[in-house]
Parts: sequence; structure tokens; C-alpha cells
Amino acid sequence: MSGTAAEADGQDLGEDLGEDLGGGEYAADCQARVAFEVLSNRWDSVIVYILGESGPMRPRALITRIGGISPKVLNEALRRLEYNGLVARTAYAEAPPRVDYSLTEAGLALLVPIRAMGAWAGRYTEAVLAAQARCARRGDGQDRS
Repeated sequence: MSGTAAEADGQDLGEDLGEDLGGGEYAADCQARVAFEVLSNRWDSVIVYILGESGPMRPRALITRIGGISPKVLNEALRRLEYNGLVARTAYAEAPPRVDYSLTEAGLALLVPIRAMGAWAGRYTEAVLAAQARCARRGDGQDRS
């Protein structure tokens, strides 16, 4: 993926790091928890990334592009993302009916941290998997998938 709306506006994730998110760092009322909760589902960040990379898409195209996601799970994720204000649903009065999904401003702004998480995963996935394997051999592994 290339540039995002946040980058185009000259905003950098680093500019936001000094903000007071309220309630102390990751306290019960900390606003940063909203960001973690919004993308806590395994498919949500994938959908945001794909829509950011490809632009508005129909559900069938999303299923094809993502792979490994069922129509039911995609529908649930799109509804959750729409509920959280990250995705906009546009229905067209056509026969047959057509619906496209696209990112909102808030969804576009998430592309920067999603890319950062992708870079982190590229660098540390092997270390995480090795640690999980060590724990599993000791019998204290936790399957969280």
C-alpha cells in the first residue's frame, strides 16, 4: 500500500504520541483502549488494509482478495467496522442490488498503525512462534487463535 489520507494531510503517527489520552496510560478509562478494541477481531485489520490498498469493494471481491474468510464472517466484520465508523456502506439502487464498502476518514487513519503492526510482524513473527513452541513443549502454551 502506498500513501494514506493521514500522510497526505501531513499528519504523522508520531505527532499524536504526546497526546494525553486520559486516565493514565492504558487505565480503565484510557482512550487508547478504544483503538485496541476496534481492531481486536482477527479480520478487521485485514479488511481495513485491503480497502485501503484497493479502494471501495463489493463483498464478493473482498472475499476473493482476502481468502480464507467466509461470507458470514466477512458480513459480521463489515457490520462491526461500520458500527465503529471505520467503513462506509454504499448501496446502489440497481438490479441486481449492489453494495460497496470503503474506508472512512477514521479507517484511513488506521492504515499507518496497521502498517506498523505489519512491519513488526515481519520482523518478530519467527521469534513469537519460537517462543510459543518452547512454551508448548514445556506444557504451558496458550492457544489464543
